[in-house]
Amino acid sequence: MKNVILLAPPAAGKGTQAHLLEEYYHLAHISTGDLLREASRTNEELRECLKSGHLVSDEIVLSLLKERLLNLKEEEGYILDGFPRTVAQAEDLKEISQKIHKEIGYVFLLEVPKEVLEQRITGRRICSTCGAIYNLNNEMERPTQKDICNRCHQALTTRQDDNLESFEVRYQTYLKQTQPLVSYYEKQNILYRIDSTKSKEEVFQKLKEILGD
Repeated sequence: MKNVILLAPPAAGKGTQAHLLEEYYHLAHISTGDLLREASRTNEELRECLKSGHLVSDEIVLSLLKERLLNLKEEEGYILDGFPRTVAQAEDLKEISQKIHKEIGYVFLLEVPKEVLEQRITGRRICSTCGAIYNLNNEMERPTQKDICNRCHQALTTRQDDNLESFEVRYQTYLKQTQPLVSYYEKQNILYRIDSTKSKEEVFQKLKEILGD
């Protein structure tokens, strides 16, 4: 059973790699961003918080995450995308994962320079149906037909927080609160640094080399 954390600044490729890992290893992809966006549909205060780029309270995030983890099958591994963001959250996660006997085995740090992240943010488009991700600022990642998904031919959309103003808030928050997690997981000898400026195929190959079959 493989339990994985993907740690990275916004637009570093967490969602893309999580999807690839999910398909290859048959893991549950748990994105706190997705959990929060789903919950925000019926919570206006949460919706405004997400739009501004500020972090949601630990209490809300942990409640949603715990519910999702408890619904996993007994032998089902998982990928955490977007959590933890702070050492305090990591400690809470450690306690929860120990209780359900699904402790974290691998933490991947996806590293990308800020200027590259900005290009990814402003060009990112997501399929409203199947979740496929494209980028208008990268020739290799553009959809064949403008604003239409290559897979299911449905409309592409822009996430409400995919703008430079929101990105700057999220990036500075990442530097201040999330970077200490690097030392936290390095001390546990489960952190692996990955150059995420490379193609998604190259990044995924590196992940597989570390995880094995």
